[in-house]
Parts: sequence; structure tokens; C-alpha cells
Amino acid sequence: MPDDNRDQAGRPSPDALLEKARAEMRGRLKIFLGAAPGVGKTYEMLVSGRAKIADGLDVVIGVVETHGRKETEALVAGFEIIPRVEISYKGRPLEEMDLDGILARRPDLVLVDELAHTNADGSRHPKRYLDVKELLDRGIDVYTTLNIQHVESLNDVVSQITRIRVRETVPDSIIDLADDVEIIDLTPDDLIKRLHDGKVYMPRTAERALSNYFTPGNLTALRELALRRTAQRVDDQLLSHMQAHAISGPWAAGERVLVSVDHHPRSASLVRYAARMASRLRAPWAAVYVETNRSINLTEAERDIVAATLRLAEQLGGEAITIPGREVAEELVRHATANNVTHIVIGAPKKPTWRDWWSRSITDELIRGAGEISVHVISGDEKDGTTARGVRAAASPPQLDFRAYLLATGYVAIALGVSVVLDQVLDVRNLALVFLMAVLTSAVLHGLRPALYSCILSALSFNFFFLPPRYTLTISDPESVLALFFFLGVAIIASNLTATVQRQAAAARQRARTTEDLYLFSKKLAGTGTLDDVLWATAFQLASMLKVRVVLLLPEDGSIAVKAGYPPDDTLDDADIAAARWAWEHNHAAGRGADTLPGAKRLYVPLRTGRTAVGVIGLDSDRRDGPLLTPEQQRLLDALADQAALAIERVQLVADVDRARLAAEADRLRSALLTSISHDLKTPLAAILGAAGTLRDYFASMPEEDRSDLLSTVVDESERLNRFIANLLDMTKIESGAMEPNHALHYAGDIIGSALRRAAKILDGHKTEMSIPAELPMVRVDPVLFEQVIFNLLDNAAKYAPEASVIHIEGWADADNVVVQISDEGPGIPPADLNRVFDTFYRVRKGDQVRAGTGLGLSICRGFIEAMGGTITAGNRTGRPGAVFTIRLPKPTDIPKLDELK
Repeated sequence: MPDDNRDQAGRPSPDALLEKARAEMRGRLKIFLGAAPGVGKTYEMLVSGRAKIADGLDVVIGVVETHGRKETEALVAGFEIIPRVEISYKGRPLEEMDLDGILARRPDLVLVDELAHTNADGSRHPKRYLDVKELLDRGIDVYTTLNIQHVESLNDVVSQITRIRVRETVPDSIIDLADDVEIIDLTPDDLIKRLHDGKVYMPRTAERALSNYFTPGNLTALRELALRRTAQRVDDQLLSHMQAHAISGPWAAGERVLVSVDHHPRSASLVRYAARMASRLRAPWAAVYVETNRSINLTEAERDIVAATLRLAEQLGGEAITIPGREVAEELVRHATANNVTHIVIGAPKKPTWRDWWSRSITDELIRGAGEISVHVISGDEKDGTTARGVRAAASPPQLDFRAYLLATGYVAIALGVSVVLDQVLDVRNLALVFLMAVLTSAVLHGLRPALYSCILSALSFNFFFLPPRYTLTISDPESVLALFFFLGVAIIASNLTATVQRQAAAARQRARTTEDLYLFSKKLAGTGTLDDVLWATAFQLASMLKVRVVLLLPEDGSIAVKAGYPPDDTLDDADIAAARWAWEHNHAAGRGADTLPGAKRLYVPLRTGRTAVGVIGLDSDRRDGPLLTPEQQRLLDALADQAALAIERVQLVADVDRARLAAEADRLRSALLTSISHDLKTPLAAILGAAGTLRDYFASMPEEDRSDLLSTVVDESERLNRFIANLLDMTKIESGAMEPNHALHYAGDIIGSALRRAAKILDGHKTEMSIPAELPMVRVDPVLFEQVIFNLLDNAAKYAPEASVIHIEGWADADNVVVQISDEGPGIPPADLNRVFDTFYRVRKGDQVRAGTGLGLSICRGFIEAMGGTITAGNRTGRPGAVFTIRLPKPTDIPKLDELK
């Protein structure tokens, strides 16, 4: 936030000192920031932790994910590791960082990996960064890691670059909280080489990553984002250091550009020049308008120029700042030095040279006071001003308030009565103060014009009733003439000053109300997640603040259509449709009160962002003709429309990214399906064709045993082909939502026995052990679907378990569920694949001796079990190799008793 630090030249900034004090009261946070996974953040964090141990600090590991990387696991050895706490989530144990254990242990430094991680339900905090904040608040230092794609403010940018929307994000305030940010940088070529070498992901996962996320273009863009975000944090730290130590800038460690704008038309060209300069310097920039006492007297046209210029600055990527002050040059220099500005852009003076004899121009004053700051004096082009609105403003309410003049007359009458009483004891010249009080009262309560009226009326009353000769308007005493003259002058000056303060106070109150309304509106927009919510909030806010009827139109199928309104209204006549379409196509206002198509019922104003127009606002009121909005309302409309346009664009960008993600997922599934079909259809068909052709050509000459083997091959491969096609059909039903289980009460042991008989050929060469107690409660399932689930799990076990190994089938009941568990003695499931084995077309990497699968069987199991109201999880056996699949089905509450069945 810019620090103005007014009237405290040479003193440290209170805000900077307060922030420094807060930082000293909490633990220190260091973030190891990377552009992408695999650059070495965790490794570098562990190396830094070892260095702290060598320095004598008490360092522990809160949570570190090694991802199976041997060099990282080697570094973990030697650290004290706080055991993780186990949390049950949907019947499956998950491990999370033990926050209470760390707080009880209270080390000097704790290492916490993956700052953006989402904690399991049941944890104290939903996000790991909140755990880190609590550790910092307790005075414990934290080292943590973060990838740039998880930074909240860059989420949209990253999704545009990678076409992947990252769901786990960390607020920018966490990075701003960091005492140190260390960038862990690796060139795209080196990172891609690490992927090829298997140092980041397993080979199959790495292959997909290289073709999607880890492309050279993506990595280069993410690398630049990481470097820029780190540089931004370092720049903020430098500015805070300068403000905390009262160091006046600039320190040209980084460039900053400031442009001074005013009510002259050339301000727009100055803003464009500053934007180009900032772009060349790759520097942040701001447009600053200094609001002085003279600003209160600006015309509505001049106010429009100021508002439009500041709005242009925001559209070009700058920051629009308005600061109050007495002298423009003085305030510009103060703001620039407080915020480490290195370049100031200002327009060349336009006043005649002869006026420099008694007052220097703002430009001259700025050059003299700028010190080490570079001042760029630009002539500016008044023809290159901001684009005209093209909308006529409604006449402002009449300023003549007869009630104010009547009250001013009353104040003078009261002053006259008081003066008549005091005339008995005071000198006549002292009575002027009583009338002066009436003038000041009129100025404070009613403004300048009633105050001037009161001033003249008081002078006439004072002359008529109290200056000799009394009861005439003539004055015989020269001293009385002088007293009346000075009374009139003092009254006019005092009333003018008082009225000016009153106008400034009224303007400040109005600005505060408007700012509060805009803030609440922006807060409401930030909390909306759907387009309908954004449109409704916008329509309601416009209608309530501008006192008009509102319709909002968005593009649809090459045209533009009404999407929201307040009050609800979706009827437009032909003239309104034409005006709305013209406003949309030309990005310019049209309709009532505009230069184009003024015969329309409504005024149509485009909703535009820095990229393009995103919609159109239609405004109407009960007045039948004439312009709708006053100049002040037009400026308010601009502010509201800008916020609404950005919110609409944000929602649309999110929708575009989601569509792109779904399209990419569909392409991936299509590719996997084609690959699966090409292999899993071709292989059994080739075997069938080969066996059938051999039988046809050599049937008579072949031994009976060979003929039997070939016929078995035809049958086996036909069954395999039939299972594959059935899996495809089942998955189609699941993904289309057409799966409707035929629930009934069944004994699980009977269905498992049927599945074992069906899988007899597949299980040939394996031993099966089944332990299903006779008293196991019945379950409400579809027997066909449940048998298919058991069959798929047995088929999966037979693929991965070695021959002569045992496949165990167990069943039991707990408090709420009937549990069926199938385990094998194969190699087990790699930990990285546990969460993905149920994904469609996902196949765990296996050896050549294992027959290929389609990647559909386990996905079908999950779809069937969830359709029947149960859950299925995958895990590994403890104490020995092997995979375990656990099915949990809810116990029925309506099992009939034996007597009822009889």
C-alpha cells in the first residue's frame, strides 16, 4: 500500500514500524518457492535445515514428502521427525502433520513441506498454511515449500498458460508474511531431463506430464512468474525497510513510475506515455491526482476528465491514486519519496511566461523539489484526450433553495434583535460581531450563496439601524464608513472560507458513502461463483445506487440477449435491441441520451475490460425523455461497470478453463480408449483368428490334443473379448448416469461363491481362501453388479499375484457396515498410485509377465459399489507384500425377522 506519511518528513512510517514490531513478535517464515514440481525445493529446504542444526538450533520435521526420491530420503535421515497423526476419512486412514505434537515439542525451527496442501476433514485447520500461521504465532520459525501455481493471485494466469486449474491455493498474504523467499530455479531443459531420468515422477506419469504440463513453453512462463513474484516481495521488503528507517527515496534498486494528472485534456496522453515507459522499464506505475482546495470549484466537464483519466490508467495496468493536499508539487514529491518512485511524468506548463514573475508553475516547483527523482516534462497532446462519453448528462438539480435564503434572513433578524439589546451597553462597532455570527451560521449550514446574501443583508441592517444617522442608509462619520467596509470584507472572506470547508466536508461524506458502497459491491462480487449471481448483484447495485431500472445483456450465439434485470424485465422493443447491439459491436454508448440511436427507450453502455467488451448495461427511469444520469452518476456508473465487467470476465475465464480441462480430459480418455481398443480387441481377435485358421487348414492332420488346445484358446480369448466389451458397456452406463441397481437383500457369501465359480479359469494356478461367517448380516445390493465387482477384483488379483500364491477373501461386520476384503500376495500397489487405481483407464506399471488389462475393471468396481451406497478403498498389506481391496456396504435397517418370513 502506498505510504503518504504526510507531515512526518524525516520520521519513520508508523505503519512500517508497526509491521516490523509484529514481525519480531512471531516466528520467522522462509518460503522455498519453485516454478514447478521437481525443481528441488524440498531438497534445498532439508539442506538449509541441516545447516541450522550445525549452527546449534533445535530443528524438527513436521512433514516432508520425499516422493520416493533417494537423495531426498538420504537427507531426511538424521532429523527428528514428529510422528504424523492419523485421521479417518471415509473409512480410510490418512496421515496429517501433528500440529499439537509440534507445539508441545516447541522446537526452534520446523520444516513443513507442501504449504498449499489441503488437510483431511477433521483436522484443526482446513489448510496447511493455517497450521503454519499458528506455528508462527506461537513463536516457532518455519521453513516451507511452495510452487508458483498455488499462489492465489496467479491462479488465473497459470490456468491460462497450462490449461489446468489448480484447486489448492495459498493467499498472497502468506507470501507477504514471509521474512525470506528463496527462489529455487532450474532451467526447463534441466527439469525435463530430471523427468526423463525418473527423478520427479514414475516413468509413465512423467510421460504424461511431459506431454501436458511440463512443456518448455509452460515451464519458461512459470519460471518467469516465480522470478517476478519473488522480485515483487523483495521490492516490498526494500520499501518497508526504507519507510521503517525514514530513508527518503529513491533507491533505484527497481524502477517505479508516477504520472501526475489533472483536469486538462492532455492528461490522457501523459497517462499513455507513462504506461509505455513503465512497459519498457517493466516497472509498476501509478497515476496520481492531487485534490487541492481548488478542486472543489472544478466544472462537471473537468471532473469528468479527471475521472476518465484515472479510469484509463487502471485500464492500462496502472494504479489510480487520489491524495488530498495543499500544493500539488509538494504532495507529488512527498508521495514519490515515500514510495521509492524513480520517475515522475508531468505535463509542461501552459500558463504565460509573464506569470512566472510572482508564482512558479507546478512543473518548476516539482523539478526543484524532486531531488534524485527523474522528472519527465511532456508537452502532451490535448487532442489525444480521453474518449468522449457520447452521452448527454442530465441537468443537475436547481441550486436555488429559497428555504436557505429565508433561514439566512431569520439569522440576520435574530442578530438584529440581539444587537438592539446589546446596543444599550456596547459600542456600536462591537455590534458588527453579532452580525458576523449570523453570516458564519449561514455559511456553515447553507453554503456560500446564502452566506453572501446574509453578508449583504447584515451590512445593510448594521448601517440602517446602528450607524449614524440612524434609520437611513447614509453614513456621516468617516470612521463608520471604514468600519462598515471592513465588516463587509471580513464577512465575505469568512463566509467564503466557511462555505468552502462545508463543501469539502459534504464532498468527503459523499465520497466516503460512495467508497463504502463500491467496497461492499466489490466484496459481494468477490464472493460470487456463478455468472447468474454476478449479474443479479450488478443489476441490484446499479438500480439501488443510481435509482434507475437496469437490464444486463450478454453475447449469445452471435447476438446479444437479456440475462438479468432489476426489476426483472426481459422485453426489449426493436429500437432497444438495435441500440444494445450497436453498443456491443462498437464498444460505445447508444440509446437514450446518447449520440447514436437516441430514440431508444433505454441508455445502453458497454461493459468493457482491458481486453474487450463482455456485455451491455441498459438503463431506464420513470422520466419519459431526456438524459438519464447526472455527471456524478455517470462517473459512478463507470466505476460500477468496471467492477462488474471484471467479475463477469473472471467467471467466464474460469468457465473457459474448465471447458478446456474437460476437453483435454475427454481427449485423454478418447486416446486411452483407442489405445485400449487397439490392443485389447486386436490381441484376442488375433489369437482367435490364428487358432481358427490353423484348425481350418490342418484339422485332419492335427493330433486330438492340439485340436483341443486350439479350441480352448478360441473359447478363452472369446471370453476375454466378451469381458472387455462388457466392461466398456458397464463404464458407459456409469458415466452416463444410467446405472440403476436392482437392490434386494442377499447373503454376501452366496454371491462371492458364484463369482469364484465364474472366475475358476482365471484363478487356475492360484489358491483361494474364503472366510465368510454364516452369521454375516445380509446386504442390500444388486447381485449381478456385486458379483461383477468381486469378479473384477479376483481378476485383478490373479493378474498381479504370482502363481501358487493365495488370494484371501474375508468378510465381517462392524458397527455400521458389512465389510468384504480381498487381498493377494503380489507386489502391492505403489504408494503414488493408491489414489489413482480407481481412475478410468489407469493401469499400474507392471512387469512383462503380467497380462495387460484395460484399466477399466477397478473403475467399474468403484462405480458399481458407490451406486449401491457403499465404498471401496485400495491399500497394501502390513508386514508382507500384497494389495488389499476393502468393500464397505451399509447394514440394512429393515432386515425382516425369521417369523415374518414364515
